[in-house]
Amino acid sequence: MPGKRNRESLFKLFPLSTFSFLGAVSLAIWWRPLSSSFALASRDDQYTHLLLIVPVGVALIFVDWKSPERSTGLSVSIGSVLLVVAVLMTAVVRLRVVVLPSDVQLSVNMLALVVWWIAAFLLCFGGRAFRRALFPLCFLLWMVPFPDFVLNAVVSLLQQGSAAAAHLFFAVAGVQVEQRGVLLHIPGLTLEVARECSSIRSSLMLMVTTMVIAQLLLRSAWQKALVIAIVVPFSIIKNGLRIFTIAMLATRVDPSYLTGKLHHDGGIVFFAIALAAVFGLIWILKRTGVDAVRITGMHPGSP
Repeated sequence: MPGKRNRESLFKLFPLSTFSFLGAVSLAIWWRPLSSSFALASRDDQYTHLLLIVPVGVALIFVDWKSPERSTGLSVSIGSVLLVVAVLMTAVVRLRVVVLPSDVQLSVNMLALVVWWIAAFLLCFGGRAFRRALFPLCFLLWMVPFPDFVLNAVVSLLQQGSAAAAHLFFAVAGVQVEQRGVLLHIPGLTLEVARECSSIRSSLMLMVTTMVIAQLLLRSAWQKALVIAIVVPFSIIKNGLRIFTIAMLATRVDPSYLTGKLHHDGGIVFFAIALAAVFGLIWILKRTGVDAVRITGMHPGSP
């Protein structure tokens, strides 16, 4: 097996240079879908988060970076298989083995690119480094743009959830309200939670931001999972609060609030409220985790 031994020796002796070479190869193969994704993110608010993923992912890897370790035979084998899988995924799309819509083609191409990057990392730096960098490497999957059928389903969920949350806020405030789908009827005003009001951009940004914060501040896997899982209801509640606030200001203070700055540019305020709630939950979990460690660390005879 001289060929296999020479390949493993290359990855062991020159991991950084080999990884750089594989990265350059990936740019040569996937430059067009990568540039298309960035162009999509720059012109469509629903994909703005794509611009943050690579720099944040790279930063997270360097936070826990140690000297490159030798790759094992197993990591080289698995990494090589994943490289082949990435190429096959792209070949299926580009050779039109399966006819797919353009948005799905872009998603598959970007998924193949991320698989290539993950495979190259495993191949060059070995299993231990891969396990340390598992979160930032998986985080790169956010680089894959949602195809239209997935994005439409997410937007629909946010629309329905936001309307229900706003309905709850009105009911708690004692405002007479009637809901029909995404339409809310209150005295003097009918609101429609349109696609543009689904808050898809801030919801995705909240999810991405929360994942990074949870990774940096929490140690327990179940705590991280809990915080990330609760982002969806947090986001829906945040958007329901925004709808409720604008409607109340428009009916009780000034109708111009329906078309003013708070409506068009006030999302950052409610994003900050949701993010503060996330930090509050993390603080509670950290306090609970400390108490749990203290309790489990006590001796049987301790009071």
